[in-house]
Parts: sequence; structure tokens; C-alpha cells
Amino acid sequence: MLYRERYRHFLRVACLITGEEERAHDAVQEGFAALIRSRDAYRGEGPLEAWVWRAIVNEAKKQRRNPLALAFPDQTLPSTENGDRERDRILRTWIASLPERQRMAVYLRYYADLDYRAIAAVLAVKVGTVSATLSAAHNRLREQLQEVSR
Repeated sequence: MLYRERYRHFLRVACLITGEEERAHDAVQEGFAALIRSRDAYRGEGPLEAWVWRAIVNEAKKQRRNPLALAFPDQTLPSTENGDRERDRILRTWIASLPERQRMAVYLRYYADLDYRAIAAVLAVKVGTVSATLSAAHNRLREQLQEVSR
């Protein structure tokens, strides 16, 4: 049920992390396969969806072809609401330039639509850390936007 309902979100975030749609599909599939193999490890201490997200994010990180790439190739990503591909590409490039934790927090908040508590569970940090991390990411992105606006 969770797989079907959230697959589009899982794929979108995996695609952002891997930089390739095919690798993203593989990451989602492998993430779920790993969860099935280790299902006895789930103790119910946090939300099930956060446990799933952690597996998918970890698998997507393994699937990255070039973890240092800051821009994503033109690929078929699920479209954002504004439908402006050039703006989407620029924004993805800026987000990709963020430090790892900030980047993951942004992906999980704005591309996966997770709340702070779920993001904290996925990233294995405290909720306050998620808030501070997203604030730092917002500030960095705001600075980049101001540089372009000058």
C-alpha cells in the first residue's frame, strides 16, 4: 500500500539523489527489497514510512554514479508545480550544491513532503536539527537567489 501510494515521491527523491531515472528506479526497488529482507529489524519505534525513506535514501546514495556532480543532466523528473523546466534545473543545481545533510533535508521536505519529525527519523537526527538544517539551506539558497538578482 505505502509502495503504491508514495512511489512517485520515492522515485522523485531517488532521482534527485542518483541523478538518473533508471538508477532511481533501481534504488527504490533495492530499498524495498532490503526492507523485506530485514523486516524483523523494524521495532516500531518510529514511523514505518520514515524507516522506508531511510532505506531508499541510503540505497539511492549507493546508486549515485558521481556523488560530486552538482548539476543534474536533463532527465525526466516528475514536474514541479510551476512547470518551468529552466527554473527547475537552476533550482536543482543550487540544491545539489548544498552540503549533504542540507540537501537531503530539502529533498525530504519539499520533494517527498515529509514533516520535520519524519525527516529527523530518516536522517537519524533530532527534530531541532532538521529545523536548523533547513533554515541554513534556506539561507544559502536565498543568498544564491540574491546573487542572481543583482
